[in-house]
Amino acid sequence: MSSAIEQKKQIVDEIADKFKASVSTVVVDYRGLTVAEVTELRKQLREAGVEFKVYKNSLTRRAAESAELAGLNEVLTGPNAVAFSTEDVVAPAKIINDFAKKHEALEIKAGIIEGNVSTAEEVKALAELPSREGLLSMVLSVLQAPIRNLALAAKAVADQKEEQGA
Repeated sequence: MSSAIEQKKQIVDEIADKFKASVSTVVVDYRGLTVAEVTELRKQLREAGVEFKVYKNSLTRRAAESAELAGLNEVLTGPNAVAFSTEDVVAPAKIINDFAKKHEALEIKAGIIEGNVSTAEEVKALAELPSREGLLSMVLSVLQAPIRNLALAAKAVADQKEEQGA
């Protein structure tokens, strides 16, 4: 077999492994962005631990089929870039969505969230969720409310008894 075919097989395997290993993947159309804008986007994604790569669509389609994500193939037309995150589910969607709001040329096409192919709308909805810390603080405030109310009621009863006794 020729070395070109071997190289392509290795790239397909690499992309398929990234699809399988990532908890969140976002496919974008970057047509119309300047080099400086793409560099800025790459920098923001890198700081969040997200890998941002451009692959040939034919190789990405084969990798998607290999990773049993064939539903992704219909959006793999035109110039695409793929953001892979192995740690944070929300990070790539949030960063790319925020960047797309400032740069209309960037278009979210689809995503893969924990192994399931998602539409652009679902990726945008994920991006609008509060951060993990924000969600945890919401849960804590909900858990604290009944305890706080009980403490306030107990204090009110104690103050009332104190006034009656005085």
